[in-house]
Parts: sequence; C-alpha cells; structure tokens
Amino acid sequence: MSDVPQRLDISRAGPADWPVISGWAADEGWNPGRLDGDSFFAQDPDGFFLGRIDGEPVSAISVVNYGAAYAFLGCYLVRPDLRGRGHGSATWRAGLAHAGARTVGLDGVVAQQDNYRRSGFEPAHRTVRFTGVATHSTPAATGDGIVPVGDDLAPVLAYDNACYPADRPRFLKSWLTTDGHTALARVVDGRVTGYGVVRPARDTWRIGPLFADTADDARALFDALAPGAEPVGIDVPETNAEAVALVRSRGLSAGFETARMYTGPVRSFAQGRVFGVTTLELG
Repeated sequence: MSDVPQRLDISRAGPADWPVISGWAADEGWNPGRLDGDSFFAQDPDGFFLGRIDGEPVSAISVVNYGAAYAFLGCYLVRPDLRGRGHGSATWRAGLAHAGARTVGLDGVVAQQDNYRRSGFEPAHRTVRFTGVATHSTPAATGDGIVPVGDDLAPVLAYDNACYPADRPRFLKSWLTTDGHTALARVVDGRVTGYGVVRPARDTWRIGPLFADTADDARALFDALAPGAEPVGIDVPETNAEAVALVRSRGLSAGFETARMYTGPVRSFAQGRVFGVTTLELG
C-alpha cells in the first residue's frame, strides 16, 4: 500500500449529491426527512460541501447562510472508514469560511461538543429527540382552530420570524409546500397562534417545527400533526418544560440529545414558543 497521502478535494455540493449526504446521515441514526434536500438547497444553494478523494465522496458539511448575520452548520460527516485522517477538519474549515463574519449555530452531538467548544461554539441549551407512537392524537385534520397552511404564507412567515434567529422565507416557502409535508396552523380570532409541519423520514415521521404561543396551542397542533398509529419523532428544547411535558403526555420517549451552540450573539427570538426544532441540520 502506498504511503503517499491521498489528496482531499473539497468543492460545493449540489442537489445531485444530496442522496450521498443524507445516506450518511441516515447511517448515523439521524433519520433525515425523505424530501429535505430541496428545501435545504432552496435556502442557500452554495452552502453545501463535499470532500472527495479520487472523485469518491468521503466527507461533507453544510453551512447555510440566513441573511447577513446568521448561519447554521450541519451535515458534518466523514465516511467511517476514513476518519482520523484530517479530512473532517479540512472540510470543517472550508465550510465555515462560507459563513464569513456571521454568527454560526449548530446542534452538536455529545461526542463532538468539546471539539465544538474549542472551535468557538458555546452551548445555549440541550435538545432531546422524543420518539414513539403518539397517544391521544388524531390524524392531521382541521378542527379546534387548526387549518391547513394555504397559499397565503405571509402570516406563517411572520410568525416564524418571531420564533427563529433569522428570517428564512426561501426555506419556508419550500418546507411548507413540499409534496408529502403537511403544514398546519392554529388560528384564534383571526390570528395565528402557532404552526407546525410533519414530514416523512427514513424511520419515522418527523414533526418540525412546532411553534406555538401556549401549551394549549402546541397540544392542538401536535395532536393534529401526529400520524395516528405510526411512530413520530420531534426534537424538543429541554429548556421548554411545557414542551417536554407535552410529548411525554403523548407517550413519546427520550432518545439521543444534542446541544444548540453558537459562536456569538443571535437575534432575540421567542424561545418559549419553540416546542419542536425545525431540523437539526438547518436549525
């Protein structure tokens, strides 16, 4: 075997590369949504990178920019048989360069959190994935103020802006309307008091986001979104005690955890309304 180091070439990834990246993510147990790719690339088509050796993909990262102040890092992956050779570090540096001076967020698995701290990320809160077959729920339907998100997306986009550290209209216009995604809002006295999306994933259905004014709003949305007798997963900020209580009351069990971490300050947002994170890959 040659001792000559193999050269890693890092370049931007496109939608045609998404099956490789999402396949690696599935192998790690992250359970990506089956249709996530189009929405991810809609937000920032230049924010995805692959490292290749002799044309073969070996590493990946995404650093998706939201406006001039914020970016989110995800999909940080190295093929298992090629770990420990510096490929991940090189890919990491290439991806972060895309963010420029923006504050960068990520959801870090436990094993990598010390490494992220050394790279300047500080923890904000833990996020826990809850999964199971939801009890006391009904298939997605109207009722109790629950309505499908229709063609006029403006009220939901405005609501989302208050619940997230950056405006993200390009992402949401895709996320809310992708075939296979079900997007519901709760409307009380003509005002949106919450919204959520459920989508098919590799191993379960996934709810995300689940944003709501109150626990009652979140409960009504969760019960409408949860897919009956099929298993569902949702990533819940541990700091929202009402969100944790809701998913436990519906029979879901805690699984793996991550930490939301940032390299600097982020825009103020209504953290108490976040009952379920949109997606660990893009925040």
